[in-house]
Amino acid sequence: MTLSIASILMLNGTVGPATVYTFLLVMLATVVGVFVVVGWVNAKDWLERTRCRSWPTVSAVVDVVSVAYCEPGGSPILYLKASSYNPYYRATLTYTYNNPEQQMGDYSRDFGKKEDAESWANSYKGETVNVRVDPDDPTRSVLREEDL
Repeated sequence: MTLSIASILMLNGTVGPATVYTFLLVMLATVVGVFVVVGWVNAKDWLERTRCRSWPTVSAVVDVVSVAYCEPGGSPILYLKASSYNPYYRATLTYTYNNPEQQMGDYSRDFGKKEDAESWANSYKGETVNVRVDPDDPTRSVLREEDL
């Protein structure tokens, strides 16, 4: 037996107001749920950027730069957050710092054009940047866009 939307909505062969309201309520709950999840992802990013502002800074050197072609995939949340269904280029700066031993971290930024991503990444190759290091875990660091 297969269920279709029409058969779910029908009550005794007709679509009643209660069924329509139930359907609309379920749709509204789904939309609200998606917005809550997207908001949570954005809130976590904001919290991470805000929390690390008070971490001490250390000098790091950008050793490796790379550009990768990316196609959106996975969950719709990534579509909403990333690049609206369009392919993009992710430029990544990989840096090293000593605190007290040598550690490594990276920072990525997305671009619509490969040339823009390569130009941006190459402008930081070999440069010294300030990174924020977690005082409780020196292996964890954050390079903030504001610190570039």
